[in-house]
Amino acid sequence: MSKRNVKKEGIPRRSWLVHSATGAGAAWVASHWPAILAAQEHAQRATNAGQAGRYEFLSPEQAAEVESMAAQIIPTDGTPGAREAKVIYFIDRALTQFDRDKQPLYTQGLRDLLSETREMFPSAGKFSSLTSAQQIQLLTAIERTPFFEQVRLHTIIGFFADPKYGGNQDKIGWKLIGFEGQFHWSPPFSPHYKQG
Repeated sequence: MSKRNVKKEGIPRRSWLVHSATGAGAAWVASHWPAILAAQEHAQRATNAGQAGRYEFLSPEQAAEVESMAAQIIPTDGTPGAREAKVIYFIDRALTQFDRDKQPLYTQGLRDLLSETREMFPSAGKFSSLTSAQQIQLLTAIERTPFFEQVRLHTIIGFFADPKYGGNQDKIGWKLIGFEGQFHWSPPFSPHYKQG
C-alpha cells in the first residue's frame, strides 16, 4: 500500500506502480480512453481557471476521504504522490462521466469506510483524521472490496494520465516511472539509441 510496505516485501515502488497499471486495468483503460481524456480535460480546465476544490459529484467531505485513500495508494514520500498529482479531481469527474455507474459504489463505499473507521478507531470521526499508520491498517482490512479496488484503479489512472488533460500535475507520475513524455519517435525511435 505505502512505499514503506512495498519495500518490506522487496518490491520497489516504481515496479509496483508499473505492475498496478497493467493487466485488467489496462484493458479497462483502453475501452474507456475517449471518456478518460474528456474527464482529464475537464480537470485541467478547472485547475487552470482556479476552480480547484469544486466537485461535481463528491461533496468536499467525501472528496477529503477519497483523497486520503488515494494518498495511501500512491503516497507522498521521497517523491510526490496522488495528492500532489491532484487525482481527486480526475476521480470526481470520472464519476460524472464515463464511470457514472460507479456512483453507488462510491456512495456506499464511503458509508462503509466511515463505519469501519468508527469500529476500528472509536475515537476517530473520519478516515482522513486517522494517522497514516491507522489509515494503512484500515485500508488493509478493506483492500479486497470492490470499493477499494475502484478507488485504486481511478487513482492510478489519474496519476499517470497525460498532464495536458488533467491529473498527473507537473508530470509527477511520468517522472516517477522515467517516462519522457514523448509518444512518437523518429527512427531510430529513441534519443538513447546508439548504432553499432
